Amino acid sequence: MQTHGYRIIPVNPEIKGSLGEKAYPSLRAVPEKIDIVNIFRRPEFVDEVVDQAIQLKVLAVWMQEDVINEAAAEKARKAGIFVVMDRCILKEHKARFG
Repeated sequence: MQTHGYRIIPVNPEIKGSLGEKAYPSLRAVPEKIDIVNIFRRPEFVDEVVDQAIQLKVLAVWMQEDVINEAAAEKARKAGIFVVMDRCILKEHKARFG
């Protein structure tokens, strides 16, 4: 996605950085506005990520392939967040824009 002009800010408490960007331990620690939260966590960890996304009023939550958590998705939708679940953001982008 970076090669298509998107900035990716890694959020992972176990690393200092990735993809040439500083990593943050949580969404709340990111010092700038977040538009899309792309979740690569197991489904049982999605609730916490969605709760932080709701607090930060992000525009969208994208759960990658095999990441399915219907309750968290519904919670995000009720908070006005656009939700995509069980789909790869890169594959979708390539299918749409080449």
